[in-house]
Amino acid sequence: MADLVMDFKTDAAPRKAAAGRYDGARVLIYSHDTFGLGHLRRSRAIANAIVEDGSNASIVIISGSPVIGNFEFGSGVDYIRIPGVTKLPDGDYRSLNLNVDLEEAVGLRQDLILQAVKSFRPDVFIVDKEPTGFRGEVLPALDYLHGSHCRLVLGIRDVMDEPALLVPEWERKDAKEALIRYYDEIWVYGLKDVYQPLAALDLPPHVERRITYTGYLRREMPATPSLTRYPKITRQPFILVTTGGGGDGDDLIDWVISAYEADKALDMPSLILFGPFIDRDKRRSFMERINRQSKLDALSFDNKIELLMQKAEAIVAMGGYNTFCEALSFDKRTLIVPRTRPRLEQYIRAVEAQRLGLVRMLSDYNEPRTPERMAAALRSLSSQPRPSEVVIPGLLDGLDQVQARLMALIEPNHTHVPAFHQAAE
Repeated sequence: MADLVMDFKTDAAPRKAAAGRYDGARVLIYSHDTFGLGHLRRSRAIANAIVEDGSNASIVIISGSPVIGNFEFGSGVDYIRIPGVTKLPDGDYRSLNLNVDLEEAVGLRQDLILQAVKSFRPDVFIVDKEPTGFRGEVLPALDYLHGSHCRLVLGIRDVMDEPALLVPEWERKDAKEALIRYYDEIWVYGLKDVYQPLAALDLPPHVERRITYTGYLRREMPATPSLTRYPKITRQPFILVTTGGGGDGDDLIDWVISAYEADKALDMPSLILFGPFIDRDKRRSFMERINRQSKLDALSFDNKIELLMQKAEAIVAMGGYNTFCEALSFDKRTLIVPRTRPRLEQYIRAVEAQRLGLVRMLSDYNEPRTPERMAAALRSLSSQPRPSEVVIPGLLDGLDQVQARLMALIEPNHTHVPAFHQAAE
């Protein structure tokens, strides 16, 4: 496969952009998708923001998500779907659709990523979350681009995991070494005063200087209406209950339904959005219970969830990165019910957000998961402060900062010093 593009040289001169713009620039985004929608939706928000000002940039997203085709992308954005992998209940992985073992599937993904890099010849390569990619699949592409005109960026969410788990995980994957060796910049899509996701790694000072805290990624309303037919429940004030992709949201959905089953005095109805990855049998069981409650209804999936969020009076969610950004962007009273297994990412984010007064948290981490606790939390949503009542400078400046950093990286007068040179400073 690589023989088809051997003419392309990594030391080719970068394309020139108009002063102060990134017209004509090429950006490749690797979206670390093995489970859920979080990485894809974050990558899509960044890509759409880059092209929304009418620049002539071209952006390609590489993703293994099986639902990437369900989303709309701005003019100038396209995607490459590589074979998917999925996480099993025991934490292991397998090929999603192909009848091949995981090692062969990763090898195929790795070859396709490298081929995309060679053919597209990006000016900037943004790698989402994992410095080496899933099972090291991005390393050949990083080796190919290392020292070239292409700028290498690692983009990570505000919280990765608790330090006790993150440090050994990154050691096992050689992720810290890859971060130091390859990446020119590290973009943290959050605020330093909220959380420092890489603090426990004890990075060298010259690598710390590559880190930019962008702020959270603001979300906008879709340009076109949703084709989803909303239930009647949305014609009145309602609570939107969302579990993101839905593959790990069973506990939250069960807890909300049990609250309405136990407390008939709950006034505000709730719309439950299952997500595309919920188990079919579980969804069927939930629907049987929901159909018996006049104040509950459900939808399977909405690729323009922003419209539902805008309509909702309040939000109940697990607290993944994207949902948190949307709750802030649309200024919604939000109850976070974080997942605590297998990672504490959502719990850490919820604790910090509650500390700042942006959301309220309800957790079963150290307390029992009773219907009464959820019913009380749902009832108190209407009197909860909105996020906008807390003033935090730069809170939602993420996309503006990404655009500014991108412009600085590919502006023709910018002198590029590859990461391996910076290490010697």
